[in-house]
Amino acid sequence: MLQVTSSLSIDASEIAYDFIRAAGPGGQNVNKVATAVQLRFDLRRSASLTPETKARLASLAGRRLSKDGILVIEAKRYRTQEQNRLDATERLIGLIRKALAQPKPRQATRPGRAAKARRIEAKMRHARIKKIRGTKPTINDA
Repeated sequence: MLQVTSSLSIDASEIAYDFIRAAGPGGQNVNKVATAVQLRFDLRRSASLTPETKARLASLAGRRLSKDGILVIEAKRYRTQEQNRLDATERLIGLIRKALAQPKPRQATRPGRAAKARRIEAKMRHARIKKIRGTKPTINDA
């Protein structure tokens, strides 16, 4: 079980790890050992999350979410498989925690008197500029 919060845990069977070769630091070892991690979490079939949380997580995931509803997180920051696996898992937990927080509903407000005055002043200033552009220059034959 992967403990996300005190009240939410995700079954380890819902998460799959694939190890792939990663570019970057490590010397010749890079070409021999698959240290990078691809964490796969099937968002659509997850029984641990509510539909609202799944929707928020899908919007937070962005391009990391495949068309099949699988969240893919790649971790290749470190030189060892274990560190990269922990990094990917922590990033998944962070995303889920962010998705669990319900956004506050927006409260509609109206512009204040000063904001209205600034808007009208800007419109008048712009109108004066356009009016000056429209006048033809006079030719003085002196």
